[in-house]
Amino acid sequence: MKIICIGRNYIDHAKELNNPIPEKPVLFLKPDTALLKKGAPFFLPEHSNNVHHEAELVIRINRLGKHIEERFAHKYYEEIGLGIDFTARDVQKSCKEKGLPWEIAKAFDGSAPLGKFIAIKDLGKVDNINFELKKNGSTVQFGNSSEMIFNFNQIISYVSKIFTLKIGDLIYTGTPAGVGPVVKGDKIQGFINGIEVLKCKVL
Repeated sequence: MKIICIGRNYIDHAKELNNPIPEKPVLFLKPDTALLKKGAPFFLPEHSNNVHHEAELVIRINRLGKHIEERFAHKYYEEIGLGIDFTARDVQKSCKEKGLPWEIAKAFDGSAPLGKFIAIKDLGKVDNINFELKKNGSTVQFGNSSEMIFNFNQIISYVSKIFTLKIGDLIYTGTPAGVGPVVKGDKIQGFINGIEVLKCKVL
């Protein structure tokens, strides 16, 4: 099982981090040890003093595929979930400045909390899905799938030209504006179309 993540897929988020708008999807990977499920707590990593939340809609691949044409991509997923791409922002900044890879800022243990999935048939149009992240009861991120630079089918098609997609692979599709730090004691909740699908406590 692979965790494939798409960076800079919302214009407002790219702008808030002073990043250029990508012409192609920006890809990076997390190992399966990054996955955090069933409301398990998130433990802040010792190697960072500035960990940010990044709420993202998540696709779960349901069949084997490679070099998938965009017009057929919708056949490769049946449900949408919500996840968090926890990012050690200070570590990422340092790695970027040195021209180094930044997996240690993105792929550490527990950095990919994953909530419940909802069947597409229960969500309506996939290009109009609202999602929200609350921290201690206050909304900190709100997005809609219509705001993505690259939509679900474009992402699947592009990714499949680089990595063979297997059943159970997860694609985190990017985060909207509003990313920010978490500290010990924070309570995180995630929603899709107003339905709570994710929660975890920061320890």
